[in-house]
Amino acid sequence: MIKHKNIFQKITIALLFSVSVFAQKQARIVEDFNKNWNFKLGDYPEAVNSNFNASDWRTLQLPHDWSIEGAFDKDAKTKQAQGFLPAGKGWYRKTFTIPASWKSKTISIEFDGVFKNSEVFINGKSLGFRPNGYISFGYDLSPYLNYGQANIIAVKVDNDSQPNSRWYTGSGIYRNVRLVTSEKLHVGKWGTFVTTPEVSTKKSKVHLEVTIDNDNDTAREFTLVTSILDAKNKEVANKVSIEKIGAKTFETKVHNLDVLKTQLWDTENPYLYKVVTKIYEKSVLVDNYETPLGFRFFNFDSEKGFSLNGVPTKIYGVCLHHDNGALGAVENIHAVRRKLTLMKEMGANAIRMSHNPHSLEMMQLCDEMGFIVQDEAFDVWKKKKVTNDYHKDWDAWHKQDLEDFIKRDRNHPSVMMWSIGNEIREQFDSTGIAITRELAKIVKSLDTTRPVTSALTENVIEKNFIYQSGALDLLGFNYKHEDYKDFPTKFKGQKILASESVSALETRGHYDFPDGIKAWPTKHGATFDGNADWTVSAYDQVKSYWGATHEENWKTIKSQDFMAGTFIWTGFDYIGEPDPYPFPARSSYFGIVDLAGLPKDVYYMYQSEWSNKTVLHILPHWNWKKDQEVEVWAYYNNADEVELFLNGKSLGKKAKQNDDLHISWRVKFEPGTLKAVSRKNGKVVLEKEIHTAGEASKIDLKAEKTSIKNDTYDLVYVTVSMTDKDGNLLPTAMDLINFEVSGGGKLVGVDNGYQANLDSFKANSCKLFNGKCIAIIQSNGKKENIQLKATSQNLQSSIIEVKTN
Repeated sequence: MIKHKNIFQKITIALLFSVSVFAQKQARIVEDFNKNWNFKLGDYPEAVNSNFNASDWRTLQLPHDWSIEGAFDKDAKTKQAQGFLPAGKGWYRKTFTIPASWKSKTISIEFDGVFKNSEVFINGKSLGFRPNGYISFGYDLSPYLNYGQANIIAVKVDNDSQPNSRWYTGSGIYRNVRLVTSEKLHVGKWGTFVTTPEVSTKKSKVHLEVTIDNDNDTAREFTLVTSILDAKNKEVANKVSIEKIGAKTFETKVHNLDVLKTQLWDTENPYLYKVVTKIYEKSVLVDNYETPLGFRFFNFDSEKGFSLNGVPTKIYGVCLHHDNGALGAVENIHAVRRKLTLMKEMGANAIRMSHNPHSLEMMQLCDEMGFIVQDEAFDVWKKKKVTNDYHKDWDAWHKQDLEDFIKRDRNHPSVMMWSIGNEIREQFDSTGIAITRELAKIVKSLDTTRPVTSALTENVIEKNFIYQSGALDLLGFNYKHEDYKDFPTKFKGQKILASESVSALETRGHYDFPDGIKAWPTKHGATFDGNADWTVSAYDQVKSYWGATHEENWKTIKSQDFMAGTFIWTGFDYIGEPDPYPFPARSSYFGIVDLAGLPKDVYYMYQSEWSNKTVLHILPHWNWKKDQEVEVWAYYNNADEVELFLNGKSLGKKAKQNDDLHISWRVKFEPGTLKAVSRKNGKVVLEKEIHTAGEASKIDLKAEKTSIKNDTYDLVYVTVSMTDKDGNLLPTAMDLINFEVSGGGKLVGVDNGYQANLDSFKANSCKLFNGKCIAIIQSNGKKENIQLKATSQNLQSSIIEVKTN
């Protein structure tokens, strides 16, 4: 009898959903809430009131960073670490209307990030305060809304207490904002947790936990439906259950499913499924919610390093800060995609989110593009690094911030390790033991599928209390690459990763001829023989006193199987921390790619080592003084040797010996053509030529893409170069380029990658640096093609057109 009842129930449910599916509408409405905000710098507590006059406030679209719009100031409170840009206080305000018919719904607002000390008000009522500038959060607006009438939301942002960071933070509502409308019965915020207890290409198991919120005054019975869709949106598994929930409460429900013939996620083929959760009341759809899903399994081993899906895989990683160069902290998915594309093309397969939670867009793109992620929560605990940093908020907020961070990111298949801290001061005293154990316990209470790590600087066991806690699953070490060889003995049985490495210094396109590896400075506070123009040679021979050159570090990591991999400091230059120089230097020298997104020469060393691309890159440029002795380097792969020619005359063949990563020749300069030819088994693999450039003839404009969407968000980056009549780059050109944009776009940023450039990122002009700069154009919403006109003194203007669609 029971058996027959179950069969009848399943048939009824199946009929119910096959009939109702055609009449379904989307129950959950997620609305872009970025547009038509008013903003003003300063403190305006009365702005929470509905009768406040904001007619003189600026109207703008979020995300927004007011710091990047300011002028560089040697006396700025943010100091050198944050790039000498302004901070302060600001207010945002928006008027909006909610239909009267929505009074029975739950309406919430979601902020992906506000830097910092944000307080949100709705119709004069404070919804809450959030000090952490990197954390995502949300509030339920429902009890305080005027349905069918105007509502006022106001956000106070207080970034005035400085210094509060060791890098550029930006100021304001710098990430996206959404309005989410659902029925009273719905999936809670970050309310799903999907894991894959068993993974194979034949069959994989999925375990889904769904937290259901019931904001109704009465208990509810509902049907919970889980569908797993493949990359083509074809359903590959489903589960249906009848559930109950009490009034004004939340409960977690569980579904277990099997997926046959599973496609695995990896860094080369990041295949993504999605889990669609639907809630029905009496056959009416009341909520639908999507969760990313990737099937993969990985392992850290104390002897063999890292493997993904059973395949030994070295982690080729870079550390990234959250700023997007000339856009400042403004988060834009197109800027992030460009950044990650450059790293992918270089051969990187991993990103460390330094040293704080990054954006939702960054996480989504790492899933889609195939990056292994080290997700990092904190740069400080209770002990400060600068006067007004997170240590002031630690006691009151660290638990909630860490929990929210884990809940938001734990469904991303790209995330393979949780970092609870970077170079934490408690490493050096016994308080580090208890805090490490507490944080690891919080992480494990929410996710046991990934190891907990921390970026450590101390490899003397007696001095490292974070290590002594015994709470880390994976040991991350920063720098001191020369000590790695001793780690298998010193940390016997431990799994080890270079969580941060290198900190080499370069300026794109600037060359001081090599005279051996040097540290600038040799120790903290020491004087050093730097350059008067605040540049550093692009030959990989200058490093910070705590770091290594790129080649020194990679040779070490490459040769030691037990090291799971490395995260280079950094993939890109970033605003702030311009070691080794003082003002006017205002951005870092550490990047493999400069702040404008233009690769430095060492990019091609990594590409030759980390990627499958066939590489031949020679440096420097070929515009020097007659008979000047020039050192020519070549990075290459997939070849036995490289032969160098000057004006057709062979200067000899060279091949890498032992663990060499480049080859070099000393060449007396004469104008003409420098040509490199790589060969394998006597056959030509690649040829590369560099020509002596003549007089300036043209402004060359190259857009990264031919069309953009007219959605007010899409970006196109245009690389601007000065060339001679034959199209050769003028490698030392510093001319001023003026820009004029018309049609469906607007100029939102300019940059040339020079670390001591004090011109505004928001100007309508930019000086070339070593022949190049960039212009960033954003859609303005008009259905018109975009024209960028570039002019310079004594040269004919150049125009490029970008289509909108």
